[in-house]
Amino acid sequence: MRPAIVLFGDSITQQSFQPGGWGAALADAYSRQADIVLRGYGGYNTRWALFLLHHIFPLDSSKPPVAATIFFGANDAALSGRTSEHQHVPVDEYKENLKKIVHHLKKSSPTMLIVLITPPPVDEEGRNEYARSLHGKSARELPERTNEVTGTYAQQCVQLANELGVRTIDVWSKMQETEGWQKKFLSDGLHLTPEGNAVVYQEVVRVFSEAWLHAEEMPYDFPHHSEIDGSNPKKAFEQRCL
Repeated sequence: MRPAIVLFGDSITQQSFQPGGWGAALADAYSRQADIVLRGYGGYNTRWALFLLHHIFPLDSSKPPVAATIFFGANDAALSGRTSEHQHVPVDEYKENLKKIVHHLKKSSPTMLIVLITPPPVDEEGRNEYARSLHGKSARELPERTNEVTGTYAQQCVQLANELGVRTIDVWSKMQETEGWQKKFLSDGLHLTPEGNAVVYQEVVRVFSEAWLHAEEMPYDFPHHSEIDGSNPKKAFEQRCL
């Protein structure tokens, strides 16, 4: 069986298998080496994600994933007292929840490659524009998320990764290195454009490759067609299939 790589997160993960998505690009890159398993849940925060751990990463699995990306925080960082406050998780709890997720994954498989991904930056005007496009004059006037607050969640994610000795991708900082990131990388001030997806994909591949999960160095699940002898095909399959 092929090894599995699980993408666990919120809507930014859920949407990653759309055309131009970072998950779809990963599935293509590892198409003969590993199965990319999508476990993205739109609107979820880390508090709700804890309820899913035993279902997605059962401790009694005989073949746990070889790697997992944990991509939460965009909803945790929703502001209390604003329109998305039901998603809000205080930043200290957010960090603690991430720690619980990492500990569960390590218990599931001590060798699993775990990658924490920070929430992306927030374009507050982009969020307001999106709200006006949906609700017109009745749209909220104050943003339900801010880039500054989201940055504190990103910082805690990076800090926790360092404390626990796991890999991390600071998408919040990486995207803001590019001029005009607000429109280039974000479609509605929060979710990703194809260019934004490309940033995440490139960073995930970089981290995987720096670890031990470079696609080009992983074996194919079954022989490449060039290894199959047309007059004696059985020979190529003896070790892996018979």
